[in-house]
Amino acid sequence: MQALLDVILPVFFVIGCGYLAVWRGWFSQSGVDGLMKFTQNFAIPCLLFTAIARLDLGQSFDWRLLFSFYSGALSGFILGLVGARMVFGRPWEDAVAIGFCCLFSNSVLLGLPLTERAYGANALEANYAIIALHSPFCYGIGISVMEVVKAQGQAGPALVPRVLKAMFSNALIIGIAAGFMVNFMGLSLPGPVNDGLDLIVRAALPAALFGLGGVLVSYRPEGDLRLVLYICLVALVIHPLITRGLGLALSLPVEATRSAVLTAAMAPGINTYIFASMYGRAMRVAATSVLVATALSILTIWVWLGQLP
Repeated sequence: MQALLDVILPVFFVIGCGYLAVWRGWFSQSGVDGLMKFTQNFAIPCLLFTAIARLDLGQSFDWRLLFSFYSGALSGFILGLVGARMVFGRPWEDAVAIGFCCLFSNSVLLGLPLTERAYGANALEANYAIIALHSPFCYGIGISVMEVVKAQGQAGPALVPRVLKAMFSNALIIGIAAGFMVNFMGLSLPGPVNDGLDLIVRAALPAALFGLGGVLVSYRPEGDLRLVLYICLVALVIHPLITRGLGLALSLPVEATRSAVLTAAMAPGINTYIFASMYGRAMRVAATSVLVATALSILTIWVWLGQLP
């Protein structure tokens, strides 16, 4: 119960404030759009840039960490894809979008603040290692499979530039790539630049959480409820369960295990709805899954915190 009060509720309180402010008309939807553009296109890329630029890459990028998390993520995608097609009878294009909902956990807006509140700022190195590959991995899989499905298995060489263009037009990936460049080259940014970036970074997560609450107002609990609950099961239970099992089997250190399992246990991120919107497939299901899974994750994250050392 103490973990629920001290770790989870403050984060969801900020989300709830954003939801209430927009729902009651105290904060406009256009204001939320501007806030999310600031966080997604500027503040969070700055956060990821500074985090990756300052990481000890040799120590943080433990193959066991990445294998445990991304095996769970890929398993979630396959379960979502196959389940949507074989169990729920959705078209293949819809099934890919639904698989993406089970693949893309909210690693930044929820994963970072919850891990920091639970284990402290020093516990975030493993989170950043996961996040550094998260968007490229997830968009690479989602876009590749969707393009193959749309081309009926014959996408050909034209697939590669489409995937790369979609990935590297994403501000988060640009921030991550710039951070790696600075890190590899051993560059030191001037003091005023570092201090300015830190000011932007401090605004990133609180503003993003408030904006996330405002965004959720526009989502409605519509679509196939059984399918939405299936997505929640895969995203909130099966993905972290696989990650936890592989972490134990590979003797992953405790600190890295905490970050991997908590990140895996996050609800589908808003990017799942953006992906569905890109292709115009399963948009209602994706939107409802973000809303329902975010609400349910208050309880499931509490359970996972209780299971972690």
